[in-house]
Amino acid sequence: MKHSYLRLHVSILLAGATGLFGKIITISELPLVFYRVLFSALLLAFVMGVQHRLHRLPWRQVAMMMGCGVLLAVHWVCYYGSIKMANVSIGAVCFALVGFFTAIIEPIIGRHRPSWRELLLSLLTVCGIMLIFGFDVRYRAGIAVGCLSSLLYSFFSVLSKRVQATTGRASSTMLLYELTGGGIILAIAILVYGLAVPQAVVAPSSHDLIALLVFASLFTIGPFLLQLQSLRSISAFTVNLSYNLEPIYTITLAMLLFGEAGELSPAFWGGIALILLSVAVQTILAVRSRNKGNR
Repeated sequence: MKHSYLRLHVSILLAGATGLFGKIITISELPLVFYRVLFSALLLAFVMGVQHRLHRLPWRQVAMMMGCGVLLAVHWVCYYGSIKMANVSIGAVCFALVGFFTAIIEPIIGRHRPSWRELLLSLLTVCGIMLIFGFDVRYRAGIAVGCLSSLLYSFFSVLSKRVQATTGRASSTMLLYELTGGGIILAIAILVYGLAVPQAVVAPSSHDLIALLVFASLFTIGPFLLQLQSLRSISAFTVNLSYNLEPIYTITLAMLLFGEAGELSPAFWGGIALILLSVAVQTILAVRSRNKGNR
C-alpha cells in the first residue's frame, strides 16, 4: 500500500509540470495533443518491443482500451485549450473538479450507492471552483472548457480502472492502446481541422519539437504508468481527489517561470484553500480507514 501511494504522488508531481507545456509549446491545443500522443505511443511501443512485451490481444479488449484513449485525448485537448484561453493556473485548478465528478460517476457506473462523505468532500472543491468562477470574470471561457476537461477525465479514470480489472492487462499495455485510440481520433480531427482552416499551423517548430519529445517521454508515459499501477490497490476516487494537489504544483511552477502571481485574484487563493482542505481531510480519513482495516 505504501508503494502504491508513493507511485501515486510521484505521478502527481510529474503531472503537475505538464500544464507548463501549454505555454511553452506555441502550436494550438489540437496539434499539441496529437504530437504528444503520437510521440508517446511510438516511444512506449519501442520500449515494449525491445522487452518483447508486445502481444496480439482480442479485439474486444483492444476496443475497450482504445475507447478509454479517446476520452483521454479529448480531455487533453480541452485541458490545453483552457490553458491557452486563460492561463496555466486557471487551467490547472479546474482539474480539481475531477474528484467531484468521480464521486458521482463511479457509483453510477459501478452500480453501488454513492458515498456521502466523498460527495461532501468534493463539494468543498466545487465551492472553491465557484469562488474563482464567480469573481474572476476574465477567464470564464477558459474555466468552462477546463470544467469539461475534468468531466472527461473522470469518465476516463473510472472506465480505465474497470477495463484494467476486466482484461487483467499490464499498465503499459493499457496505456499503449489508450494512446493508440487517442491518436487515431486526433489524426482524423487534425485532417478535418487542416481542411477547415487551411492557414492553421499544425507542424511544430524546432523549439516545439524538442519540447514535445520531452513532454511525451518524461511527462506523459511516466505519470500515467504510475497512476495506472496505483489504481490497482487505491480507489479511483482517492486517486482523483489526491490529484487535486496537481494544480498546486502547476501553479507554483507557473508563478516561478511565467510570473502569473500578478494575474491571480484573492478569490482564486480562497478557492485554492478550499481545494487543499478537501484533499487534506480525504487523506486523513483514508489513512484512518486503512489503519482500522489492518487491525
